[in-house]
Amino acid sequence: MSTSDSQSSTYNDRPQATSGMPPGIPYIIGNEAAERFSFYGMKAILTVFMVDYLHWMSSSSTSQGMSNAEATEHYHTFTAAAYFFPVLGALLSDIFLGKYRTILYLSIVYCIGHAALAMMGAPPVSAGMWLFIGLLLISIGSGGIKPCVSAHVGDQFGKSNSHLLTKVYQWFYFSINFGSFISTLLTPWVLEHYGPHWAFGIPGVLMAIATLLFWMGRHKFVHIRPGGYRFLQEILSWEKFSSIPKLMIIFSFVAVFWALFDQTGSSWVLQAKNLNQKWLGVTWLESQIQAINPILVLTLIPIFQFLIYPAIDRVFPLTPIRKISIGLFVMIGGFAIVALLQERVDAGGQPSIGWQFLAYAVLTASEVMVSITCLEFAYTQAPKTMKSIVMAVFLFSVSMGNVFTATVNRYIQTPAAASLAEGIDLTATSTEPITNGTFTGELQQDDPEAPTLLLLGPDAKKGTEDDVELILDKDGALQSVKNASTDKFDAVAEKIESFFLDQDGDDSTRSLPSQEEAQSLLAGATDAFGNPIQYKLISRDRYQLVSAGADSEPDTQWDETLTGSVERASTEDAPETETQSFNWLERQKIAIKSEGDPTKVEAIQKELVSERGGGAETKLSRDYAIGGRTLLEGADYFWFWTKCIFVTAILFVPVGYLYKEKAYIQDEEDAEHTDEAIADESIST
Repeated sequence: MSTSDSQSSTYNDRPQATSGMPPGIPYIIGNEAAERFSFYGMKAILTVFMVDYLHWMSSSSTSQGMSNAEATEHYHTFTAAAYFFPVLGALLSDIFLGKYRTILYLSIVYCIGHAALAMMGAPPVSAGMWLFIGLLLISIGSGGIKPCVSAHVGDQFGKSNSHLLTKVYQWFYFSINFGSFISTLLTPWVLEHYGPHWAFGIPGVLMAIATLLFWMGRHKFVHIRPGGYRFLQEILSWEKFSSIPKLMIIFSFVAVFWALFDQTGSSWVLQAKNLNQKWLGVTWLESQIQAINPILVLTLIPIFQFLIYPAIDRVFPLTPIRKISIGLFVMIGGFAIVALLQERVDAGGQPSIGWQFLAYAVLTASEVMVSITCLEFAYTQAPKTMKSIVMAVFLFSVSMGNVFTATVNRYIQTPAAASLAEGIDLTATSTEPITNGTFTGELQQDDPEAPTLLLLGPDAKKGTEDDVELILDKDGALQSVKNASTDKFDAVAEKIESFFLDQDGDDSTRSLPSQEEAQSLLAGATDAFGNPIQYKLISRDRYQLVSAGADSEPDTQWDETLTGSVERASTEDAPETETQSFNWLERQKIAIKSEGDPTKVEAIQKELVSERGGGAETKLSRDYAIGGRTLLEGADYFWFWTKCIFVTAILFVPVGYLYKEKAYIQDEEDAEHTDEAIADESIST
């Protein structure tokens, strides 16, 4: 029996000549819902986890948590990787394995990645390394199957039922958003109460279910065989290959859309931390507000399909290119709203998290017009044996958009002097200088309970005024930073704190000084090197004092920053301090800080209650640092992205006008393969 005969007796290799729905579609839709629950559940909590949880995952916390900009950078780097690997998955599928086997094998890799995330904190690998391994495997698995699943949907259709493609891609998008909605609501709650192991483990279970469901549909699917040599012929055929660079031009503009859209999981989540999180009678976790997006998608799809699109089509023909163009302009409004919202936060206000709902509504309208349209557009514009690779080109635009966002967030950060203390070995006896490429220091252990890392200033000379002391504890964790300017910053901070405390009324009505009010408080204030100290209000309860530091150059690693925080007293009775009243992170902090000493537990519990606003007294705190600044933040950050999408939308108009569409649909009467193009897909699974 020939390979082709064996293949034909095992799986269907061409669409049925029918006007009805293909039998394999329910398995694909069910698989997609479970897989998207897995992916978006993990992704929803990733930014918050990196900022608040990661450095508490081991038995002792000896490092600082990630800054907002650093977590945003890592979040978008992961997302970029997850949308880069579709290129490799598509090549595997279209040349060697076919879509079914590629999806099945990489889904197993995907499951292993989730297992690695659930293992964070387990020895001998550090939590950070478990995170890296897990995200790498998930990006390979998730990314590799993305173009194959989308193209696999289209492969189930022939010319007789191709009119159902638009409907099915809408159902496909419905399954994505249904899975996303459930997981985005559930996973942050699991993280809050049961911790990262369960929060990352449950999505892993859903991914295993998705893999099983996909395997169960193997005899229902149409298995379009890998192109093999035929694929190379297509690549070498200019008529067919020319579709790829043309689409790449279109999708390069769509990449900017993704650079903004995917920030709903990073900068929008971080913005929500500074909003009033009580809305519609519910207190929302900052990650949960993302669940609004899939609900809006499910609501807006029929509205656009049956009302908005027909209305526009009566004015002018509404082609896919025109849908994308309109969607890019709509995105401008979404980010303008969060920029205006951030301006209120920057002015010391605490607007409701519900205002993000309006921004999500506009952003989701843009998504419906751009993302759904691009899914179908990428499939129909691809030559028949290049469906996965062209789908990967579209997904690669998501990767490039996230690379852009990650790159911006990398370059708006200055190196932090505190980074020199990370991972320091206090048992080392060497007297050699310690360096990390940016800073150089010398470990001093005169006091074993408070070792000091003496960091050389920009003049690189020991014993001069610009030296910095990094004071550690006995475990190597950074406790404080001191240099010649510390007292000067503290003096200004005392004025800010006095302004706050001297106001009439209770804590709910007191406010930190505005930019204008701070001018008189800071008049003539300078650091130890003669640079003026500047004031910036970050939110209702946080402010910053900044100077150019020892090198007198602004926006460098030597900038000096004091961040002040207000922990307002509760207006209600303080909650009980029993262990069961604390969330997972608080329980972890109690376990680590108490070091197994029961006598310390009650004091730590009271401290944690105070930190969440349950204390009887207002607490004011300061954190002094050298370097580690974020140079583009607040409303300026959001306005930067609003301008980016505005320019993109304008430039896309003439480019889209020049693009000429040409559709390629599978033909049930011609499977378009030769003996040389057939790979053996008859497998025991």
